[in-house]
Amino acid sequence: MNVLQKQLTTQDYLILDGAMGTMLFARGLEQGGAPELWNVEHPKRIQEVHRRYIAAGSQVILTNSFGGTRYRLKLHDLQDRVYELNKAAAENARRAADVVSHPVLVAGSMGPTGELLEPLGSMTFAECRAAFAEQARGLADGGVDIFWIETMSHLDEVRAAVEGVRLVCSQPVAATLSFDTNGRTMMGVTAEQAITTMREWKLAAVGANCGNNLPDTMAAIAAMRAVDPEMVLIAKANAGIPRWGSNGALEYDGTPEVMAGYAYHVHQMGAQLIGACCGSSPETIRAMAAALHGEIPIEQLVMPEGGEGEGTAVTSQERKRRRARV
Repeated sequence: MNVLQKQLTTQDYLILDGAMGTMLFARGLEQGGAPELWNVEHPKRIQEVHRRYIAAGSQVILTNSFGGTRYRLKLHDLQDRVYELNKAAAENARRAADVVSHPVLVAGSMGPTGELLEPLGSMTFAECRAAFAEQARGLADGGVDIFWIETMSHLDEVRAAVEGVRLVCSQPVAATLSFDTNGRTMMGVTAEQAITTMREWKLAAVGANCGNNLPDTMAAIAAMRAVDPEMVLIAKANAGIPRWGSNGALEYDGTPEVMAGYAYHVHQMGAQLIGACCGSSPETIRAMAAALHGEIPIEQLVMPEGGEGEGTAVTSQERKRRRARV
């Protein structure tokens, strides 16, 4: 039984955290800067973000290592500091998680390399796998509980990341892809294809994150649940749709109230690991936690526009039945 399954034996869901980049930009990170560098230059700011999410209700927090492969770090001339920056990212999250009285899992965030695999690009599968293994080694030595491969669009890159992790450690692995309006990732993968392929890799959880809008993420969850009624599903959508505000800053229309409705409804669709992505904040997670905890009357919850989906709602009795089998 992995760490996620263990937690889910006593509750129907786990609350994830929200955006890291959004929070760091508010704290002085410049556009084009390397968030991972802050793990060693401003560790207390990173730890503060983690603490705020935990205080808001997050039971799983993601490390500040989304762009932690040598390919992404090379854009900032940091490719020789992969191990250092990823280990520091895990240690910062670990410090925040270990000081609270209840269990908080630390998930090692691993995002896309930004390169294309052969034959579309020049990166070989072996090179991709080695890059993720290098990142995973730092995260593992920093103390993560689980590896979190996210915002992917190509299943071969997901597989390279999974294999890279398993080259260096035995912690469980979760993976999410980002789906757009046509129900596919940027590389054309459907939710049905994603779960059918990834469940063969014995992952701890799979799902959708980021994405074009809330309904697209919810539709992906409904499609995955229709294919596999047992898999632990992740829903970590953006806080609505980004738009340029009058002050020239990027703003998201997914208010905490809207995200609370999304959290409740996506849980009814079958998601068990629920959080938010770009544009979200601790206030977002606090509202989502309140909805999931039943602190907001159902009739007051807002269903994201266009998010009706065709997936069958999962009843509390059905969730208890599944939980009993874990």
